[in-house]
Amino acid sequence: MPDQLKPLTVPDLREAKAQGRKLAVLTCYDALFARLLDGLVDVLLVGDSVNQVLAGEDTTLSASLDQMIYHARAVHRGSRESLVFVDLPFLSYQVTVEEAIRNAGRVLKETGAHGVKLEGGETMAATIRALVRAGIPVMGHIGLTPQSIHQMGGYRVQGRGPEAHDRLLADARFVEEAGACSVVLELLPAALAAEVTRLLAIPTIGIGAGAGCDGQVLVLHDMLGLNEGFAPRFLKTYAQLAGTVRQAAGAFAADVRAGRYPGPEHSFE
Repeated sequence: MPDQLKPLTVPDLREAKAQGRKLAVLTCYDALFARLLDGLVDVLLVGDSVNQVLAGEDTTLSASLDQMIYHARAVHRGSRESLVFVDLPFLSYQVTVEEAIRNAGRVLKETGAHGVKLEGGETMAATIRALVRAGIPVMGHIGLTPQSIHQMGGYRVQGRGPEAHDRLLADARFVEEAGACSVVLELLPAALAAEVTRLLAIPTIGIGAGAGCDGQVLVLHDMLGLNEGFAPRFLKTYAQLAGTVRQAAGAFAADVRAGRYPGPEHSFE
């Protein structure tokens, strides 16, 4: 994110694409990390991945609307410059358009976030259009959609083969035409993601979709090397904090057991 005198706005996302400036996006779930990341990345995404990363669940499916609102409110408290977008959890927007508007509106009202993200292409076009008409910015999400993980048979690259390729392109058009301000492309062949990026006027945010997208998103804890044992091909770790945390905790425990902590300098008269 370049130096700026004011916070980013949603229209700035499209402007970034027009200027050829790549967008940096990280997931964020709390105020502490939001303060650390604010202004360094363009978007803080309060992903329903919180259900896996912090709650220890196997999938995102059991994430609740209250859970997402709780974390989004915390992230907004810690951010001043970066945009904050929030995942709408499973079944909070798929049942009816009216329910989607009510739930997305609640997210914005109760958290201070700038917009919501939802999964799906053609099938979600009417919902995206209705949310945008209601004044709610929407980030789309196509390709591998984690809320449909059981239907897709696992975390697999999408869009391979002529039929899947054409369907993905059609979904991208539907998302843009419905009024989305951006779209996440997850687990797509790099050439297909680049083709979608050229096709759309709104920015594409890739995860496992190659370098041809207008921006990239990673799960914060994966990027920091805190999620040990998770090493998909698309992930680049920029730190190895799991070992650092374990070392610090071990040193603390050793000091306590040996009577070295607290010392006089940590105590009050």
